[in-house]
Amino acid sequence: MAPGRSQFGPAVDRFDTAADALLERFRGHDGVDAVFRAASQAGDFSAVWHVTNLTRGLLVRRPDQVIALAAGLGVESLLVNQGVKRIFRRPRPTMEGDHRTPVRRPSTSSFPSGHASAAAFNATVLTGWDRRRAPLWWAIAFVVGTSRAHVRIHHASDVVAGALVGIGFGLLARRIFTVLGVDR
Repeated sequence: MAPGRSQFGPAVDRFDTAADALLERFRGHDGVDAVFRAASQAGDFSAVWHVTNLTRGLLVRRPDQVIALAAGLGVESLLVNQGVKRIFRRPRPTMEGDHRTPVRRPSTSSFPSGHASAAAFNATVLTGWDRRRAPLWWAIAFVVGTSRAHVRIHHASDVVAGALVGIGFGLLARRIFTVLGVDR
């Protein structure tokens, strides 16, 4: 592959370049960098989603949903991080991230974003159970996913693909949870 060319072609390269240029306008601003660094770190190991799931489960008294979502998240993470990423093996934009927003060094390849996939998976499942709070679930998912491109650990196309994968797995999980009686 020629230097500067991705395995996904020139259209994806142009999208990633344009998205990175847009994000660069916000990089270097202490408040913005702090929010995206914190969101990226909160997404590590899906911590933000486990805390959200547990808190919501305690408030609505649905331990079955807590267990189902935690198990679903584990399966989703395994499929994405040990399955899909191994197929594509896309190099990351940087291995260390942006020097202005240091984050944990990832151990897997770039495509798709596991943070974005887990975020969209959880937002999809939680929206099925709690539509009133859907804007909250999707706002958290958006910030966590976007954070990965902001800190330069992922290309923007990795984030978009991760979100689509997460939505797909989330819709599948909702069907399975309905069969299991965990939907309401």
